[in-house]
Amino acid sequence: MDPQDHERFRDYVESRWSTLLRLANLLTGGDRHEAEDLVQTALMKALSRWRHIEDPEGYVRKVMYRQQISRWRLRRPHREPTFATPPADFGVADGTSAADLRITVGRALARLTPRQRTMLVLRYFEDLSETEVAAALGCSVGTVRSTTHRSLARLRRLAPELNTSELDTSELDTPERAAAVVPSSNLPKGAHT
Repeated sequence: MDPQDHERFRDYVESRWSTLLRLANLLTGGDRHEAEDLVQTALMKALSRWRHIEDPEGYVRKVMYRQQISRWRLRRPHREPTFATPPADFGVADGTSAADLRITVGRALARLTPRQRTMLVLRYFEDLSETEVAAALGCSVGTVRSTTHRSLARLRRLAPELNTSELDTSELDTPERAAAVVPSSNLPKGAHT
């Protein structure tokens, strides 16, 4: 690797690390160590082909998606984490309701299977179309639709506290509505940073 490529790679990593880590955090269900491993693996693969990559962001994200698929296929036993019950009242006046909501959504996502979580993250947080998700994950559009539908249903069962009068998780069917649940400052999309 020549010095220019090395500098370009370093600049890319410095500017995109936090965004990639947020995406990996969503893909791994909030496991910070697995998220860091996922980003580092993707960056190492990108480094070996850096000179030939035209779209670094797209390449690294696709490697992360595929690496996550490989983790599903390992089918290692997964221990579901236990969490304390979140506060029942999201309407407190002390300004913490948005943080409570983010925590609750994050915990519910962490309790989904890796496949379900990845489908929801790509579909609603990455704002990919069903066709784009199918292409990224190497599956059919029908698989994306059915998995997304079942994942949203399970998310509703895991976090019934999200079904308040102010928020109904059935409204997560559009990126704009999903973004309302988790503010754009927490979304991994490059355009939101």
